[in-house]
Amino acid sequence: MLDVFIEQKSQQLIYYVSRFLRGQIPHREMHLFIWDTLEEWAQLQVSHHTPATFREQVFWHVLYQLEYWSEQELLHDKILRKQLQNCLGYLRGKVCLPLDCVGIRP
Repeated sequence: MLDVFIEQKSQQLIYYVSRFLRGQIPHREMHLFIWDTLEEWAQLQVSHHTPATFREQVFWHVLYQLEYWSEQELLHDKILRKQLQNCLGYLRGKVCLPLDCVGIRP
């Protein structure tokens, strides 16, 4: 159940973030997706003793970054954008695990 959730939400996250970074969807739409995801997560019965996979850690890292940084920083900070793109590449299965992604469950 947990793996299915992370896989489905990762694909949706890739969609939303990619389009946001290209200016194709507004920040508020991505923000709503994140909060909907957090609501769905709260309904899962995940044991705190179940270790998170690297994929899950990157997933939570990206969500945290999107909520932490302002819309302008997400759009214009080249280092931040590169980091997000690396994380999305990992979630797509295209690149190795980024070393600077530290994500924990909410």
